[in-house]
Amino acid sequence: MRVLLANYDSRGGVEPLVGLAVRLRELGAEVRVCAPPDEEFARRLAGVGVPLVPFGRPVRALMTAPAPPTAGGVPRRAAELLAEFDTVAEAAEGCDVLVATGLLPAAACVRSVADKLGIPYVYASFQSVSLPSPHHPPMARPGRPLPTDTTDNRALWEFDARSADDLFGEVINTHRASVGLPPVARVRDHVFTDRPWLATDPVLDPWRSSQPETTAQGTWQEPSPPGPGVVQTGTWIVPDERPLAAELTAFLDAGAPPVYVGFGSIAIGGSEDVARACVEAIRAHGRRVILSRGWAELAVLDDRDDQGDPDDRDDCFVVGEANHHPLFRRVAAVVHHGGAGTTTTATWAGAPQVVVPQGADQPYFAGRVADLGIGVAHDGPTPTYESLSAALKVALAPETAARAAEVAGMVQPDGATRAARLLLDTYGGERPPVRA
Repeated sequence: MRVLLANYDSRGGVEPLVGLAVRLRELGAEVRVCAPPDEEFARRLAGVGVPLVPFGRPVRALMTAPAPPTAGGVPRRAAELLAEFDTVAEAAEGCDVLVATGLLPAAACVRSVADKLGIPYVYASFQSVSLPSPHHPPMARPGRPLPTDTTDNRALWEFDARSADDLFGEVINTHRASVGLPPVARVRDHVFTDRPWLATDPVLDPWRSSQPETTAQGTWQEPSPPGPGVVQTGTWIVPDERPLAAELTAFLDAGAPPVYVGFGSIAIGGSEDVARACVEAIRAHGRRVILSRGWAELAVLDDRDDQGDPDDRDDCFVVGEANHHPLFRRVAAVVHHGGAGTTTTATWAGAPQVVVPQGADQPYFAGRVADLGIGVAHDGPTPTYESLSAALKVALAPETAARAAEVAGMVQPDGATRAARLLLDTYGGERPPVRA
């Protein structure tokens, strides 16, 4: 069986594809991944023996651009991703199923390839709040704030469908016509299909009124075969035991567990001030610090003591890329932005969390961390010394650590295996003939 996995996203959106690819290969499938051509993605996929098919422009340059993207530029960026049709089509030749995740126009490109080549297609989400449901509102789309006078979630999702059509309908249907495909109505629903997959853990991110479900003891029904509704497979993260760098290991061994600070692929504003506030707040709690540069290039510059002299303390260790799986098991708490991947990894590791959400699905995951009692949802996107000190007081409390350890034992560790088996069981038979 041959499977193509595709996503145009930052590291948090690519890492789950690595997990699913690993499990698919273990079950005998051949896997290819379409993802942005960023060097770190290629290096990560090469490390597990999966080929990368470059898809679009490097995403880091877009995420860290001095000027944020405007709503007016959304259709143009969508057209750029749809123009990758030939790249995806070439990678899809001979495949039995195409799996798309992430941005709607990128997934629309994959869906068009599937339609053109007659290959089954699956859309998967890494957060429940991006899938229509009467139990939660949608996230606002660029330049399309949700109406403040509407509280009914069904009405808000209808508004979201119209917004998607306004933003992407013309460019998607123009491209479909250019490759000989008929137009589609309600492009969001066309891309999501009537059976989207939810690749999240049902304890951390439950899907209400759907299967599979968890009990308080963490028992979980197997995902059902494709059909109307949503199927939750569990998160596509597999244990990553690559060793930490020797210098980082030595720092960890030299004292009590430190507090980790990192905002991943988020180019957080005022990064130097944010880094200093985080380090000072953590030090005030008597803890050492691991500061991850991330795409925001966090750093503590010109660190000085109370007398204004250079501070030569060795309690702050700055890292570039590091394996979060073993690292988060050795820290006292994790301060992060609330991306699905980082939140899941920290929860899996049993590390208390302080989530400083910047946007998109991050406020939702911050709320889930607080609701589960495994950490704190920071109020607002910019931490200060005072706000982070208050949050750390809760996160570093013994009862929070105990609850984080308890929830870690409830997290399902084999979502990628479940998804891989479901793909093979459902699409591993003979593929229908290619349409002209």
